[in-house]
Amino acid sequence: MNAVSPAELRVVFDTNVYVSAFTHFRGAPFRIWRHAVEWRYVLLVSPAIITELAGVLRETFDWDEAAIVRRVKLLTKVAEIVVPRIRLQVVAADPDDDRILECAVAGAADLLVSGDHHLTRLKSFRGIGIVRPVDFLRMLS
Repeated sequence: MNAVSPAELRVVFDTNVYVSAFTHFRGAPFRIWRHAVEWRYVLLVSPAIITELAGVLRETFDWDEAAIVRRVKLLTKVAEIVVPRIRLQVVAADPDDDRILECAVAGAADLLVSGDHHLTRLKSFRGIGIVRPVDFLRMLS
């Protein structure tokens, strides 16, 4: 990872980080989300991540559409929306993780934050560090 000030740090969250932050109001994912809301760093998100997040909140957590729309609107106000023009095939075991990597590459991210072992096992991808939420929280402190 390049040396940048926290305010210039460009970060992508895996969908699991958003889900944890939006369903459990304690712990590292929620705390790093709060830092994003306070613009302590630049949060990047793609339409594919937003779509996956909405689907998980709808299907797994039974959120109603109005609650999903409110959360997505907040997310799009906080984050910079990146539209990847590339398609990657890196994580054969979970191709949805490739969408996260695509956002990170297209958005020139410094860090990708994930709780998914398929991604964290990589440790980095094309110079983009991959860390767990608790590790990112330590970096921000």
